[in-house]
Amino acid sequence: MQADSYPRWVGDVGGTNARFALQLAPGAELSAVDTLPAADHPTLQDAMAHYLQTHSPAVRPRWCAIGIANPIVGDRVQMTNHHWSFSIEAVRRTLGLERLLLINDFTALALSLPSLKPAELRQVGGGAVVDGAPVGLIGPGTGLGVSGLLRVPGSERVVPLNGEGGHVTLGGATPREDAVIAALRQRYGHASAERALSGPGLVSLYEALCQVDRATAHPLSAAEVSERAVAASDAHCVEALDMFFALLGSVAGNLALSLGTRGGMYIGGGIVPRLGDRIDRSTFRERFIAKGRFRAYLDAMPTFVVQASTSPALLGALRALDDL
Repeated sequence: MQADSYPRWVGDVGGTNARFALQLAPGAELSAVDTLPAADHPTLQDAMAHYLQTHSPAVRPRWCAIGIANPIVGDRVQMTNHHWSFSIEAVRRTLGLERLLLINDFTALALSLPSLKPAELRQVGGGAVVDGAPVGLIGPGTGLGVSGLLRVPGSERVVPLNGEGGHVTLGGATPREDAVIAALRQRYGHASAERALSGPGLVSLYEALCQVDRATAHPLSAAEVSERAVAASDAHCVEALDMFFALLGSVAGNLALSLGTRGGMYIGGGIVPRLGDRIDRSTFRERFIAKGRFRAYLDAMPTFVVQASTSPALLGALRALDDL
């Protein structure tokens, strides 16, 4: 930890919101936590400059790390679910930062998992954490984030996994799901997991169900689909949310098998935590473990909903400044 790197600045940037915070000294709690709607700012640089002008006009941060909903390959970033496009180095120079680290937002969220308190997690189903075992992370929001953590043998150091697992091909487990996925494939060409397991994906599930049933689909937002499902006021919205949790369980189970996540499977993102105990009353956990001969293997793995009040990815971005 470099004492001359403070104040430090961290961010969690998605397709809908950009969250920022400051750490003024080593070991200090995050302060000046603020959320800025991405649509209110033409560029990431504008959003960052607005935050500084509001919260730190006199003292400029020296080091900054941002988790962003995008793969980071080289200097140029073009967001997948938003129009922001920028050069990392150009932003660093313009804002006068000594260091600017960009990482995937789910890499940042994964790095935060060891720091979360028990009250910030809610277990769904059974199973117990195996210390030192791989950890999995999946989270529907504006898109579908996927990551994980591997423990370095003989140490407390963890290595986050970088990937775009939200874009794996979506598979159905029932004829009804097969019909819906066929409608998604007809619409998008490739029916990825993100096409169903995200805010826009929940709307797409609703519209696809209406298409399969030859019913009229109303122009609803993801929030409206959720609200009608919870109120049980629209049968297609209810089924869309039920199918959302079922498919999330299947995709999370696939990730758990791929990584051997006996350290736990964590569910983040902006959608599931807001729906409270709906996941407990869904088929999520049953679909998570429904993998034939490996049912018992998965049944021993715990699944947790991340329900921290402050964006955990901010803590992960802070950790990344020392670990990456």
